[in-house]
Amino acid sequence: MKKNITINLCGRLFQIDEDAYELLQQYIESLRSYFGRQEGGDEIVDDIEARIAELFDELRQQGIEAITIDHVKDIITRIGKPEEMAGEDEKTTTEKGSSWEDTARTAAQDIYDNVRARTAGKKLFRNPKDKMLAGVLSGLATYTNTDPVIWRLLTVLLSCFYGIGLLAYIVLAIVLPEAKTPEQLLQMEGKEVTPQNLAGVVVDNDEPSASRPSLLRNLFSFLLKILFGFSVGIAMIVCLFLCLGFLFALVVLVSALTFPVTSDMPFSLQAMGLAELYQTNPLVLILFTIALFMLLLIPIYAIIHMVLSLSGKTERMGIGQRITWAILWVAALCCVVPCGITMAQYSENFNRREYEERNVHYYQDVEMSEVDADFLRKGGWDLIKAEKCDHYTWSGRYPNGNRQIRYLDTYNDACEAVLQVERKQTVEPGIYRLDCLARAEGVGAYVYVEADGTHMKEIPAFGDRPAGLFNLLQLALVDSLREDVSLQNLHLQIDTADVRNHSEMIDGWSVLTFENIIVRDGSIAYGMSSDPDFTGHPCRSKWFSATDFTLTRTGDLSKSKKK
Repeated sequence: MKKNITINLCGRLFQIDEDAYELLQQYIESLRSYFGRQEGGDEIVDDIEARIAELFDELRQQGIEAITIDHVKDIITRIGKPEEMAGEDEKTTTEKGSSWEDTARTAAQDIYDNVRARTAGKKLFRNPKDKMLAGVLSGLATYTNTDPVIWRLLTVLLSCFYGIGLLAYIVLAIVLPEAKTPEQLLQMEGKEVTPQNLAGVVVDNDEPSASRPSLLRNLFSFLLKILFGFSVGIAMIVCLFLCLGFLFALVVLVSALTFPVTSDMPFSLQAMGLAELYQTNPLVLILFTIALFMLLLIPIYAIIHMVLSLSGKTERMGIGQRITWAILWVAALCCVVPCGITMAQYSENFNRREYEERNVHYYQDVEMSEVDADFLRKGGWDLIKAEKCDHYTWSGRYPNGNRQIRYLDTYNDACEAVLQVERKQTVEPGIYRLDCLARAEGVGAYVYVEADGTHMKEIPAFGDRPAGLFNLLQLALVDSLREDVSLQNLHLQIDTADVRNHSEMIDGWSVLTFENIIVRDGSIAYGMSSDPDFTGHPCRSKWFSATDFTLTRTGDLSKSKKK
């Protein structure tokens, strides 16, 4: 039922419904907008209004009491649009005389008026009478009074750009209602809901359409059916995998609830590394389980319901039901992700501890990592004493900047590490010099040499700070000597920039040198120690390191020294 309005057009009164009045008003406004820029434009519009009034009079003489939107559309078609009334010369003159802003504004207004004229009095529905899938594109074509093929081509083209067309189609299929009742079918086509029109819709629904579809429509229908069948097949495969995932998750849940928490059976909480999480924060596991089942079951239900509705065994979901399931699925996903991340962190920590426990190694009856044991074994180092040491080797602050080279190192945050590591070598009797690099965080760590006597030097406690210019010169000297450069020809040229760059690189390393080491029995031992019983001094260093022990023969023993 529509409301009628009484209007005064050129001094005559007419009954017109709301939709027809809105369309008529838009048409007259477009006329005034178009002809208002021309000289005498108001008179042209007045003449057109008079002609419209005459046509309304003719309709009233035919027994039509109220003007409908169909009558207005017919009159607009007979009179023509504003641009159709103007001659080519006038149109060209107008285009030349107006700026591009006015031209663009006019074109936009014309497009707007055209769209409003096509959609006036209509409501957007999915068209069940001319659908290939859900009737979305046919509904848009009916709403805009265009050919459905245009919308189908546009959707196919947009689908080639990251699936935009397909996504938009799915959203509209969910949001737009389907025109099921005769009233909705009339509203979709912009027709007045009258007993005669309702009867016509019922008759049209009962009678099969006699028009033959075009070749292009048949081609589209065939391609869309193939695409639809392919999509349904993919959905069924996805549903199968989701069902398998649901069954697997169910088996894991039953196993986790059946076996004790500390059991090592497969799929128990202990085996999955989640026993600690269950004991400290079981709510995370509960939320994850519920959300995971929702994440799997909602798509399974939706796919099965879709297949059953396509086969006619059940009705399709309503819009409210679809939106509800979509919101629940998104909420489940938002719950699964953070809970899954938390569970993965607990499981990773558990696996790391398990790996460390399985990979414990012993070197000379001292427990340590495989890397430490391998380094000490290959270097021929003996552990004289090792207590409260966090580790025995390290890498990352080697003097030349190479972070992969390992060296002797230990650590204890309470300065309680007691470590004495030593290497023995068999050499010819003679006079030797020992060079090494060492660093320490505090005092009490020593490098020593044992031959005919014991020689010790405390490692300077520079920490991670640069070791100073004197030690830099020593480093350069040691590097040169290792390249067999004689002292007589050694010329060190270190400018300020070189010292700065080198000091940033060595991070507290110092050169320790032992001169005139007399070896008579052919055996020498050297290493580093923080054992107070050996050094005679308590160690107050959290960590200390040593590397690059180089033993160099500097002379022969005299006859008196040999004795």
